[in-house]
Parts: sequence; structure tokens; C-alpha cells
Amino acid sequence: MHEMSIAMAVVDQVAEAARDGAARSVSRVELEIGELAGVVADALAFCFELACTATPLEGAELVTRSVAARARCASCTGEWAVGMPPDLRCPGCGRATAVELLTGRELRILSVVWEDALEPIPEEA
Repeated sequence: MHEMSIAMAVVDQVAEAARDGAARSVSRVELEIGELAGVVADALAFCFELACTATPLEGAELVTRSVAARARCASCTGEWAVGMPPDLRCPGCGRATAVELLTGRELRILSVVWEDALEPIPEEA
């Protein structure tokens, strides 16, 4: 399940930013996940909760924003929703040779909400 490695990477990145920003705890993480990213949101949420254990993110809420897949045809400049399973053939001209994916592969941290610490968090040994 690659959702666990994704969850661990998110937790590591957010925990590092929280330490650098002298945060006491993280209460919310918002992710943007493209329709074609191959990530199952429910599995990611489960893994995220496990990955947060004993970190400044323990108990943090995970919010995911889905991004629909869209493509553009270089031949006729038409744009369309790719859907699932993906249809990469232009509905305007029928070509599939000059297709550019515009959205749908995203996997990024959009925002983090944390509480500032009264004292700097010590580096882990």
C-alpha cells in the first residue's frame, strides 16, 4: 500500500516544518490529490493517522481536496475532463497523439495549521 509511504512522507515534511517554525503541535493538514495520482483517499487517511502517532501531528485532521483530471488537445486546442478510467482521446477531433494533461496528477500539501510553542522544540537525537 503506497498510501503509507505517502502518509509518512507528508508527516515527515510537516513535522520538520513544524520544528523549524517552533510549533507545539499540528492540528490540520490539507492535501491536494489529483484524480490520476493513484491515491485512495480513505486509505491515505487511515495511514496518516497511524503515521502521526508520537509526532507533533498526533491527532491532526487530514483534509483532502480532489482535483479532476483535465486535458488539452494540441491539434484543435480543445479541453475536456479526462475522467476515470482516463479517456485521452480528444472529443473534438478524435486524436490522441497530441494530448497534454493539464491537471489530475497533483499530490501536494496545500496548508498546515499549527500552534506555536512557547519554547523551541528540541532536536531529536
